Amino acid sequence: MASPRRAELQDVLHMKPGPHPVVSCYLKLEPRDRTRKRYLVKARNRIKALEYALPSMGWDKRGQDEIRADLGRILDFLGDESMLPDAQGVAIFACQALKMFQVRPLPRVHRSRLAVDRTPLVRELAASEAEFGRLFTVTLDRTSALIWEVTATETKVVQKVASEFTRGGRYHAAGARSDATGEYSFHNRIRDERRRHLEGVARALFDLDRKSPGHQIVLAASGSDAVALEPFLHNYLADRLIGIAKLGPKEATAAAVHQLTMAVRAHHAQLSEERHIQELAEGLGTGWAVNGVRETLEALSQGQVRLLLVRGDAVMPGFRSMKTGRLSTLARDLREDGEVTATVDVMDDAIEEALRQRVALDVMYDADHADAVDGLAGLLRFK
Repeated sequence: MASPRRAELQDVLHMKPGPHPVVSCYLKLEPRDRTRKRYLVKARNRIKALEYALPSMGWDKRGQDEIRADLGRILDFLGDESMLPDAQGVAIFACQALKMFQVRPLPRVHRSRLAVDRTPLVRELAASEAEFGRLFTVTLDRTSALIWEVTATETKVVQKVASEFTRGGRYHAAGARSDATGEYSFHNRIRDERRRHLEGVARALFDLDRKSPGHQIVLAASGSDAVALEPFLHNYLADRLIGIAKLGPKEATAAAVHQLTMAVRAHHAQLSEERHIQELAEGLGTGWAVNGVRETLEALSQGQVRLLLVRGDAVMPGFRSMKTGRLSTLARDLREDGEVTATVDVMDDAIEEALRQRVALDVMYDADHADAVDGLAGLLRFK
């Protein structure tokens, strides 16, 4: 599916609040979500919940009719699997009154969610490219290497490295030179050529990164060359190495490299989840963390949260202050702010608020990690 025109994207990113409701839908489209159209089941459940809550959300009858029509258009679009982008996430913005229906592929979605407001909820869309950033993936064998630049939407070769080498195989004595010295020199030359090749690849990557730094680095080879390259990386690069995988230059296509890079990045994120859970346990003991939806929303409203942890399968209705935007599971917590409105899922609203504050996010789907989070939790920047 073709990407939206840049002008259209700019319109979505800079739309001002207006009188008409705009439906924003973020949907995960990872392989497990596509299996038996699980993504569609999620979308239907969220649409059903939103339609049920519409009368309590402050929209008049005309607005509710417009929202229902937009929800129907989104459901029709998602029902045709051939229309879905080849990506792990998608953002959809719909407003019948403005004749708007925009679809944007995303490298990932924090959590499938659905919301209605007087302007598109574009913070996750805007942050997606910056959050994903640029990665360098190196595919190599013992004689050549390709350095790929991988972004959310594009994968391309930015540099090739080729080295001189002696053909492999066993040592064969020639003429009178059949002693051990000749065999030692042969193998020593092969070792030197391999070392120079790895040094050349590491140097090329360092020079490329200095000109235009990448966020993370992946090494890949069909054999042991990727592992052998790691010690040659400058410390500045080694600190950003997130994984080593199996793929050689001859098998490397843009699609294969992008898929591999995404898989390594996902595994790295899972390891980060383990670290975050450990930090949460330590923080709860020292007062530098909170756990629980109500407590975390309070800390978020005060700007205390530096990392928001969200249980991926948690759903909870709540309330929002119309004046300050504060969130809570209890309306009485917000009454001093003035008018309060119900919200379908306060977890989704917390994600949007975290994006607004540029707070780091980790939505946890792994059962072992998610069990440690009571709906929402937060690591604090101050007490």
